[in-house]
Amino acid sequence: MDQEFGTPFLIFNEKGLRDNVKRLYKAFSWLPDFKNYYAVKAHPNPYILEILKEEWCGMDCSSLWELVCSEAIWNIGENIMFTSNNTPIKDFLKAKELGAIINFDDISHIDFYKENIWDLPELVSCRYNPWDSKTWGNVIIWIPSEAKYWFTKDQIIEWYKKLQQWWVKRFWLHTMVMSNDLNKDSLIETAELLLNLSIEIEQAVWIEIEFLNLWGWIGVAHHPDDTPVDVEYVASGIKAVYDKLIDNTKRDKPLNIVMEQWRFITGPYGQLVSKVRHMKHIYRDYVWLDSSMSDFMRPWMYWAYHHLTVLGKEEAEKTHTYDVTWSLCENNDKFAIQRELPEVNIWDYLALHHAGAHWNAMGFNYNAKLKCKEFLLQSNWDVKLIKRAETLADYFAITDYEWLDEIVKKL
Repeated sequence: MDQEFGTPFLIFNEKGLRDNVKRLYKAFSWLPDFKNYYAVKAHPNPYILEILKEEWCGMDCSSLWELVCSEAIWNIGENIMFTSNNTPIKDFLKAKELGAIINFDDISHIDFYKENIWDLPELVSCRYNPWDSKTWGNVIIWIPSEAKYWFTKDQIIEWYKKLQQWWVKRFWLHTMVMSNDLNKDSLIETAELLLNLSIEIEQAVWIEIEFLNLWGWIGVAHHPDDTPVDVEYVASGIKAVYDKLIDNTKRDKPLNIVMEQWRFITGPYGQLVSKVRHMKHIYRDYVWLDSSMSDFMRPWMYWAYHHLTVLGKEEAEKTHTYDVTWSLCENNDKFAIQRELPEVNIWDYLALHHAGAHWNAMGFNYNAKLKCKEFLLQSNWDVKLIKRAETLADYFAITDYEWLDEIVKKL
């Protein structure tokens, strides 16, 4: 493996990814025009994004670079949901150029847009903060009343009135109150929350909300004991709430629902493969891999569990307990703490599972560590390089210090 590919590397399963998107669309096929907007932040690789486009996904973008990723695969217009916060003028300008749906995060952003971009688009979306600390929130998002995002209810009703006065003709509504959640009822509760709010807004403002965006918090069952979210159950539950609250015969257009599932889409279908470089035995036993937080941030950032497999020893008895660590000068640079595994030896390979979202997209270059390569296991079983490993030349390209180029060339 090392001779053929070199470690560390991330490898994606194309067939699994495509089949998962098809499953989501089938579950919500009862909606008039369901669409999933994949959050580019989770994995901004155009090869992966192109696969998702072929499966009819739009793109949820939050920055200029993410907009460019979507433009590169020619997924533009209303196939882009531009959901940002603290947004620079140039990012708004690019979103406008591409015809993206602008999803405003704050009451002040609409004035900012009007002052700097001038005319508002025909279609506008606003993000709602439900505030209720007892019902919503988790370790990633926090409770809404402490989160930095979204409009309050009073603000959102006021601004839909103003948007109507400013000749905005089409209206969407969005919320985001959980992330990576395995509670199958949470998304149903969110749908009911947003459906009721849409009714309240429509009665207060005399507009029709065209689409509700339920965000994308369906989580990944990282631990073997976790129960994966039953997408069909979620879709059926949302349909029951929708049918109870919405009568499309009394509307000019049917009310649609879209989502921004991302972790659920790609997370289970990417594996990070690393090689054991050293073993260390002091007060604990340590497995030292040739990767680092630069390659996968989630365990450090969220203390998140990801399953580990020692390749070739999948069925072996777990007789040892290890901290599985990386090579940064930080004691929290650990993938697993006191993890039970089969006996591990130097040069063994470990697969870090469910690494297909938020891996090195969150990474950095601390200790001048370089990010690893990416492969795609294609549907025909061929393996394709979709992103080469970062090099020292890449790392030093942004400085013109006299001797660096010469030194790097000799390495």
